[in-house]
Amino acid sequence: MRLLTHFMLAMTIMPLALAPQASAQEDSTSHMITYIEVIPAAKAQAATLLKELAAASKQDAGLLRFEVLERTAPSNQLVIVEGWKDEAALTAHAASAHAKQFRDKMQPHLIAPIDDRLSIVTTASPIAAAAGAGLYVVTHVDVAPPNRDKIIVALKALADPTRKDKGNVRYDVLQQKNRTNHFTVVEAWTDQAANDAHEIAAHTKEFRATLGPLTGALYDQRWNKPL
Repeated sequence: MRLLTHFMLAMTIMPLALAPQASAQEDSTSHMITYIEVIPAAKAQAATLLKELAAASKQDAGLLRFEVLERTAPSNQLVIVEGWKDEAALTAHAASAHAKQFRDKMQPHLIAPIDDRLSIVTTASPIAAAAGAGLYVVTHVDVAPPNRDKIIVALKALADPTRKDKGNVRYDVLQQKNRTNHFTVVEAWTDQAANDAHEIAAHTKEFRATLGPLTGALYDQRWNKPL
């Protein structure tokens, strides 16, 4: 009887002992990927507004990363990559005067509405400035909902060898909160040559072969440079 009592007590305590470890592994950071498409003739004005926003946002509490990128072609397509300590910090930033003013001033220059994608981390490089990054690749990966878990495994499998590729500065996979089968991959490279070598590497080809039958849309890969 005493042995049974000890066994039941151990079974009760075990989940409590494991809980803190699982909690410590959770990533509470919040990320926003924002796509902006402006009138080609207004690109210079849009660039100025984005640089002003970046400078002001770097003073906001909880900021981890704020990068503004310009697509190599067409160059009137821009993207903001933000990382915040948590969703509360991101929400406070979005409610700030400089964030609201940016949206108001950008409005006349837009071809389409600003596209915000609130995301959480699937796998990410350590938060740090992307020093030495001359090229960014931002890729939208969309799979059919039943294939979500399979593509998470494949994206994580691609992450480690990619981070070891020569010239890689960063490799992050972010999962959209409202559409959990949609992912954004943000890569930073020293230059185009480093990225070209990665594109033909065995681990990249293996990932693309895995993605093929799972995908729900075209593989939307966009090359960018820092603005």
